[in-house]
Amino acid sequence: MREDNRREINEAELEPVPEFDIKDELIAKAKEIGVKVKKDQAEKFQRYLELLLDWNRKINLTAITDPHEAVIKHFVDSLTFVKTVKIKEGAKIIDVGTGAGFPGIPIKIMRPDVKLTLLDGLNKRLVFLKEVCNELDIEAEFVHKRAEEAGKLKEMRQSYDIACARAVARMNTLAEYCIPLIKMKGLFVAMKGPGLEEEMTEAENAIEILGCKVNQTEKIILPDAEHSERNIAVMQKIDWTPKEYPRHGNKISKSPIV
Repeated sequence: MREDNRREINEAELEPVPEFDIKDELIAKAKEIGVKVKKDQAEKFQRYLELLLDWNRKINLTAITDPHEAVIKHFVDSLTFVKTVKIKEGAKIIDVGTGAGFPGIPIKIMRPDVKLTLLDGLNKRLVFLKEVCNELDIEAEFVHKRAEEAGKLKEMRQSYDIACARAVARMNTLAEYCIPLIKMKGLFVAMKGPGLEEEMTEAENAIEILGCKVNQTEKIILPDAEHSERNIAVMQKIDWTPKEYPRHGNKISKSPIV
C-alpha cells in the first residue's frame, strides 16, 4: 500500500474496550502463589490492564488481549518476583527492556517504597508507561536508551540495587545488559520460562566475568490451566564489572561471552 494512501487509526475509529473486572480474580490467583494483593492494589492493577488493552490497539504492547489470561501471564507472573526476591526498603530497581512495564510496575504497585527506573529503547512504550504511572499515582524514572548504552553512562553504571528483566534475551546476553548496572552486592534478577537450567549453564562464564555469582534459582508453577512454568534466577554482584563491558549491542548479540 502506498504511504500516501495509508490512514492512521484515530480514537474515533476504535471500538471501546469491553468492560471487565479482574480485581477478585487477581487477588485469588496471587494468593495461590503466596502473594497477598490488597484491594487498593487490585484497583491499580485493574486500571493498569484497562490502559494496556486500550493502548494496545494503537501500538504493539502485548499479544495477550484476554483480560483473564493477562491476569496470569502478566500480573501474577510479575508478582513471582515479589514472592522470590528479598527487596530492601527503598531499593533502587531498574527494569531493563521493560516493554509494557513488566515486572517493574507490578513491583512498584506492591512496594511503593522502591525507586523504580523503567528502561526501554522504544520511546512510544515509555509514553504509554508515563500515562500508566500518572493514572496510578506512582512515581518512576523513564529512560529512553538501549541497555548497553545505559551501562556505559556514569550516572547509571553500577548504580542500582536490583536490575531485572523479563523475557528479554538469553541469559549470556542478558547478563551483559544488566550486570553493569548494579551496585556491589546488588542483585541481577532474570525472569524466564522453561529451560532456565540450560541457559544458566551456557551463561556460567559470562556471569562470573561480569562480576556476579548465582544466589538462587526458583521454579514457580502459575495458577492457569496449562500449569505454566516460570523460573527466576537471582545473581549477586561480588566484583566490579570490567570497563570493557557492556560492549556494543551487535557484539553482545552476535558474540555472547562464552
